Amino acid sequence: MTKRWTRSPRGEVFGVVAGFAEWRDLPVKETRLIVFLIMIFTSIFPGLIIYLLLALILPMQTEDDVISSYEPRSFSQRKSRKKADVEDAVFEEKSTEDLKREYEELKRKVEEMESDMFDKEKDWDERFNNGDK
Repeated sequence: MTKRWTRSPRGEVFGVVAGFAEWRDLPVKETRLIVFLIMIFTSIFPGLIIYLLLALILPMQTEDDVISSYEPRSFSQRKSRKKADVEDAVFEEKSTEDLKREYEELKRKVEEMESDMFDKEKDWDERFNNGDK
């Protein structure tokens, strides 16, 4: 699997389809068959022109483009490294006391929000029942 669409050195004709299959983690043979059928059904010429243009535009695959097999394939790979580092820092180890303190703080905030909400509801109920606007 690769990080971006590049021409694969393992391709048969310029490596465009093999590069696409590797980029999207698709089977290469089936992808070649689909591209071939699309070219046939679109009267070969437009598909051939697009294929040749892609062969000229796409860069050749480098070692940096390949995602090694031990790296997880997840949405986090699409994020920038800086953002991933920030997220990793959020999940750092916390002591039991820190977690208890954080829980109490959140509980207090929720209770304050609930009391504010119920006070506003009570105010509206009184206005409605008294006929005030």
